Amino acid sequence: MDNYTSGFLLLEFSRIGNIWIMYAALLLLLYLLTVTGNFLIIIAVVFGHHLHTPMYFFLMNLAMQDIGWVSVILPKAVFNCLMNVRYISYSGCVAQVLFLLFFVVSDIPLLTVMAYDRYVAICNPLQYQLVMNRKACAKMVGCVWLASFLNALLHTTETFTTPFCSNAVNQFYCEIPHLLKIACSGLYKTEIGLQLFSAIIAFGCFVFIVVTYVEIFSTVLRIPSVQGRKKAFSTCLPHLIVFSIFLFTACFAYLRPLSNTPPNLDFIITIMYSIVPPLLNPLIYSMKNKDIKVALSKIQRPFLFENL
Repeated sequence: MDNYTSGFLLLEFSRIGNIWIMYAALLLLLYLLTVTGNFLIIIAVVFGHHLHTPMYFFLMNLAMQDIGWVSVILPKAVFNCLMNVRYISYSGCVAQVLFLLFFVVSDIPLLTVMAYDRYVAICNPLQYQLVMNRKACAKMVGCVWLASFLNALLHTTETFTTPFCSNAVNQFYCEIPHLLKIACSGLYKTEIGLQLFSAIIAFGCFVFIVVTYVEIFSTVLRIPSVQGRKKAFSTCLPHLIVFSIFLFTACFAYLRPLSNTPPNLDFIITIMYSIVPPLLNPLIYSMKNKDIKVALSKIQRPFLFENL
């Protein structure tokens, strides 16, 4: 059978209904909302000097990761939808898989580092400045990005060295599970093994975060001040919500059978696990965060005076 190397045919939007303009508008709206929300987080942290702390430094990196995540998927999807085309070049598919994995995979270790930051801040506050200094934070984030890129490069290489027996990908972007489904039978076992290895590492991060928060909550419950307990919980709750959403959507995405749902429902499911997490992250972190609201208001004030 032929190995398809000229390009791939993605899911045709006309197959999921005759309202492809509505799909394009929905994807574009989700993209603009996600980018705007996360960009405001970045702006607030960069220009808000009182936010130059490890917690907000990690949050800024999470926002950058979210913008990269949706930017790999949605612009191409919106273009294909508006033009009613489904073609993506072989190199374009490789690049999409590489960078999508890079940004998505970085989410787990980044959330793990953020959990460790909260653990040190609450359980060992006297050593916080020493342990979570600027150099240590930069090294942690650097290790996250480097390890994620190497992991993405390894998975991408293994996926595309596999011969393909078809070029029709049943998804509106290049995604490894759907690519493996069109791989020639029996020739993708190495990639399956790599995915299992990555799942074990992800499970290790999950266990670390759970153990960390058990320690955090046991420490918080021993704080005599009600106000102190409330403040400690408020700094941990957004991180726990974000982690839970990512975990739920990731399990939902990769543990369900492929192509066993109607096209419209499958499209909605894909939106849930590939776009909703980066869309909700800035809302969760900024909804009740007074520091971010103050930083954004200070940034907006000069522009308001200029317009007046």
